[in-house]
Amino acid sequence: MAACRLVIADDHPLFRDALRLTIAQTFADAEIAEANSFDSLRAVLEATPETDLLLLDLNMPGMHGFSGLLFVRAQFSAVPVAIISANDEPRVVRLALELGAVGYIAKSATPGEIRAALSALLAGRTWRPTSVDLRRHAEDPEAELALRLARLTPQQVRVLMMLSEGLANKQIAHALEVSEATVKAHVSAVLQKLGADNRTQAVILARRLAAELGSGSADVPRPSGIRAGG
Repeated sequence: MAACRLVIADDHPLFRDALRLTIAQTFADAEIAEANSFDSLRAVLEATPETDLLLLDLNMPGMHGFSGLLFVRAQFSAVPVAIISANDEPRVVRLALELGAVGYIAKSATPGEIRAALSALLAGRTWRPTSVDLRRHAEDPEAELALRLARLTPQQVRVLMMLSEGLANKQIAHALEVSEATVKAHVSAVLQKLGADNRTQAVILARRLAAELGSGSADVPRPSGIRAGG
């Protein structure tokens, strides 16, 4: 296989190191970049938009739940994204794939399984845990919410992420280097697309979906599936 470029986006340095080793053992010529936050991930992808595969954890500083996936799929649509997460709940896997992820790898996977997943994904195929049943249950309100979130533009996703962090319009405008009027327009668009009456309700909806993923670093165990030299 020709040299490939991969990005590991995870805020756990031990897991990044172990995953980097597994990739290097499988693809000797691979170019590997790392990110430990939403801002660093955005910078890496802007510098290397020709990335062949992004391995994305669902929760890092600056993003919660599917917000990072939504942003990358909208802003860097040519970059294939595979989720690599400690959460392997079937409904979470299903939602990630419905929102555009090309694969889903559980952090509990063995090194052999991760190598197989990487080979498949870099060959243009999809990957998911074989034990996961992707059939949707009749009543799954989060599925509809996730699809509404998927309609947001990259900038609207960023605005919603900042709203979720408690930032005011003025702070968001400063961070995005736009006017407050522009931020207000983005907020209005977010409310309309999410079917929310106000910004507080929009934040609650976004946090509800993140809560379904078990967001928060305390919920992400130390990686045990990847072992050095395994």
